[in-house]
Amino acid sequence: MKMAEREIQQQNPKELPVPFGNFTSKESWDIYFSSRGADDFSEWYADWPQLETLLTTHLLFPLSVLANPPPTPPQPAVKAADLNILVPACGDSRLSEHLYDSGFTSITNVDYSKAVISTMLRRNVEARPRMKWRVMDITSMQFPGETFDAVIDKGGWDVLMDPGFGQIHPNLYITKVKELLKVGGKYICLALGESKLLGLLFQKFRFGWKMNLYAIDQEPSSSNLDQQTFMVVAEKDDSTLIYQITPIVDFRNYHGNQARALLEALRRESAFRFLYNGSADDLFYPLEDIWVRGNLSELQPGRRLQLTLGDSGISRLMYKGILLDAQQDSGYFSNQFLVLIIPKVRTLEWVMSSEEGQWVFVQEFKVARLLMILLEPRHSYFPMEDIQSDLSPLVKKLAPGHCYVGVHTPFVVASDGIKLRRVGYQATSGFNGPIAVDDVIFEKIDDALSRHFQYQDLIIRRLIIRGSVLAEAVLTSKKGKQKIYDSHSSTYRASADMEVCHNYLDSLHHNGIISGLMLISLHLKRSTSSGQMIKTVVIGLGAGLLPMFMKNWLPFCQIEVLEADPVVLGIARNYFGLVENERLKVHITNPFEFLEKAPEAEGNPSFKFDVLVVDVTSKKVGAALICPTKCFLVEPFLWQAKKWLSKDGLYIIHLVTCYSGVRLPLYSSFKKVFSNVFTLQLQDDANEVIFALNSESPVTEDQLSIACNELATSLKLGNYDWGQRVIDASKLIKPVT
Repeated sequence: MKMAEREIQQQNPKELPVPFGNFTSKESWDIYFSSRGADDFSEWYADWPQLETLLTTHLLFPLSVLANPPPTPPQPAVKAADLNILVPACGDSRLSEHLYDSGFTSITNVDYSKAVISTMLRRNVEARPRMKWRVMDITSMQFPGETFDAVIDKGGWDVLMDPGFGQIHPNLYITKVKELLKVGGKYICLALGESKLLGLLFQKFRFGWKMNLYAIDQEPSSSNLDQQTFMVVAEKDDSTLIYQITPIVDFRNYHGNQARALLEALRRESAFRFLYNGSADDLFYPLEDIWVRGNLSELQPGRRLQLTLGDSGISRLMYKGILLDAQQDSGYFSNQFLVLIIPKVRTLEWVMSSEEGQWVFVQEFKVARLLMILLEPRHSYFPMEDIQSDLSPLVKKLAPGHCYVGVHTPFVVASDGIKLRRVGYQATSGFNGPIAVDDVIFEKIDDALSRHFQYQDLIIRRLIIRGSVLAEAVLTSKKGKQKIYDSHSSTYRASADMEVCHNYLDSLHHNGIISGLMLISLHLKRSTSSGQMIKTVVIGLGAGLLPMFMKNWLPFCQIEVLEADPVVLGIARNYFGLVENERLKVHITNPFEFLEKAPEAEGNPSFKFDVLVVDVTSKKVGAALICPTKCFLVEPFLWQAKKWLSKDGLYIIHLVTCYSGVRLPLYSSFKKVFSNVFTLQLQDDANEVIFALNSESPVTEDQLSIACNELATSLKLGNYDWGQRVIDASKLIKPVT
């Protein structure tokens, strides 16, 4: 007998049939179902007696009626037999049979296991002739849009959220569910109350969905009292309003980590919905939540919509867009459809950010429909040609009448705001590909830079790898003034007395990394008072700006930088002022080998590092993770990092991903290894810094506040003019719950 089959037979029938991670393929499910007879069945989470009243009531009545039931029970507005119901990932559950026998006879069951569909069809073909059985992948179900009155999901969402499926399948599945439901239809999801999974489900049904949350009564004989089953009911509205979730749950009756974590996830989601309820003008709606409610293939004069485009498995990145259909009587159009890409340095300008300014573009381009794409900091990691390639299949769906299907998408890229540019270095690295260094002068700089540097124009030196700007540094004069270009010439040259300023970190995530050092403030005190150095490893050199800043301003740090590409090291030395000394050393090495062999190299078997920073960019095209590469986030590496760190040591990761679903399993992995995990959300929702403290003692909110104050005091005493940015960032560091 195969091992998988032996595991199956040992499972409690009320639990999932196998440990998650074993059965993420159709073949595995076929093995499972083929090993069972026609009378065998699995009722995950709850049996019919626990579901009957709650489930049938929600099928027959809208949530508005159930919220305020009249004294006399009302008559259903629709007959049970007339409701078209879809049961995805049906398995061999008896749920559909019970529904059929209760009068809901128009049921379509879907599963991608041919074995179970064949068994269930044979079992029901005579007794329940109207019931349909289809072999389909639930992420790509082939039914017309707005076909069903209800989708009843009993465990399918939980299975799809297994890390083995990745983020693609859950996104495709929910998009399909939204498409298949009629207005007024309901998605009814039965799931274990895993806070991260339900929290993501809350996010997926934000715009135009009314939602209730219920706890399912457990059988008195249930042996799984620690795992409470919940039912989420999401009802499709014909608007894009944000409704608050109604929890029909008394959380005082439920104890343990599961209930506490779910309550916290519900509070976070409620806070988000409350915040945005009063600011609808600032909302960007997922395309799927607008497309299914209106025909965007037709022009509607004067229409303006704020959209998000893309998702994991659909595109490499996500984008914010503004769709504008020309006003009535706009005259002749040169183009029916145009996509205008706005670089991040221009998005705050009035003509780009205001509604009035956006309509000016529609008039100037003489276009029937203009789609403005507002780039964000996350997009700076990708060259413009990659962004256009990624956008092309997304924006074609928004062309009026699909007029550009099969035709090259008409893109226009707004000026990137660069007044002058000089390329100082170009090469091709065998490790990183094309690399360049250029000096630029922007037409406008951000407020933080203008406050710090009192120059009319700033020369910014940039490191560009594979077409993406990975680092920016300000050039200043050794004599205290910046040498600016000749105003009568179209070129300029940074003079020999110019140098990179290492007293200022322009990067938000670098400031965030520095602010996170407050988490080891007690460790710092012990080490510095005894004259010991804080042994710090930074994986990823880049332009060398972070380690040089640490060398200059954190005298208690002994810094070892691990870099794989010698070309990058040469650039950091020759163009960005990297200077090594006894406190800062750069090693061209494999970081895993260096860390593993460090005790031997130090001649001390108990040698540990105090701080480990990972600041590298993924080279994988189309990866959901932009920073770092996945190898630094998997559990085996996290356990190794814990081993390499001293007691109270700190592991710091710069994380960049467009997809919220990627974060949830990452947080879970970190929490399995480290007792104290914190996050700092940066300017946009794609960038964050994760801190994992190698301490088993819990860190309270009061302790965080004290650490922030100590950091602020030390920086102010040192009169560091860069300190306020670090202080502000430290106050935003929050524990991961």
